[in-house]
Amino acid sequence: MENTRPISHLVIKRLPRYYRFLGELINEGIKRISSRELAERMGLTASQIRQDLNCFGGFGQQGYGYNVDQLYEEIGLILGLHKKQKAILIGVGNLGRAIANHVKFEQLGFQLIGIFDKNEALNGEIIRNIPVRNTAVMDEFCRENLPSTAILCIPKEAALGISEQLISLGIRGFWNFSHADIAVNHPDVSVENMHFGDSLMTLRYKLN
Repeated sequence: MENTRPISHLVIKRLPRYYRFLGELINEGIKRISSRELAERMGLTASQIRQDLNCFGGFGQQGYGYNVDQLYEEIGLILGLHKKQKAILIGVGNLGRAIANHVKFEQLGFQLIGIFDKNEALNGEIIRNIPVRNTAVMDEFCRENLPSTAILCIPKEAALGISEQLISLGIRGFWNFSHADIAVNHPDVSVENMHFGDSLMTLRYKLN
């Protein structure tokens, strides 16, 4: 559903959570739910849910609530999960291996098509039915296969140079575990920074 108004970043961040909770409702066999009932499950307010969903059009019916299957499908469309984006992963350390093996890319709107590492000893190793390639052939691979997204599981000092290289090859989005601040020099590129230390410190603050 198209919307020309700017959407708050906080609303966008909540969309995957709505999608996840609605998926759980479907698994439970629930066909419809009110904004109040959904709010209780999610720890939000009914007003917040209505405001968020109204950013994308009207989904609920007065006195009926939300059709769970329909809302799940609509949010999936808003998130773009129906059209897979090609992604590559750089860095085959413990974190890179875990992400490659365990993240359900296909269910989340992505297709992992390439895995790269500078360590030549890893060349040809198969992870998730994908051969590990050396970063030396990354340019050629990207020109041939046109991935839009890169997952960075490499040290910060390597990430800035690699990200510049990847942006020049057409990469428009980064799932960034490197701690490098890519968006400073490239505000037009979409970046999701994943910093475990920041997350853990936030939890520590909440425990005070």
